[in-house]
Amino acid sequence: MQVLDDLSQNVHLLLERYEALQQENASLREDIERQRDELIRTHSELQSLQQQNRRLAMAGAMSSAEGSEQAQKRINALIAQVDRAIAALKK
Repeated sequence: MQVLDDLSQNVHLLLERYEALQQENASLREDIERQRDELIRTHSELQSLQQQNRRLAMAGAMSSAEGSEQAQKRINALIAQVDRAIAALKK
C-alpha cells in the first residue's frame, strides 16, 4: 500500500508541475506575442521616420538649391552694377 501511496503522490506532484509549466508556457507565449506586436510597431515607426528623413533631406536640398539660386541672382545683379559703374567711368 505504501508503494501505491508514493506512486499516487508522485503522480499528483507531476500533475501540479505539469500545470505550472502549462501556465508558464501560456505566459511566455503571451510575452512573445506582446514582443512581436512591439517589434511590428517599432518597425512601422522606423519606416515612418526613415520616410520623414528622406522628405526632410529632399526639402533641405531644395531649400539650399533655392538659396544657391538666390545667391546666383545677387551675384549677377552685383556684376551688372559693376558693369554699369565701369561703363559710366568710361564716358
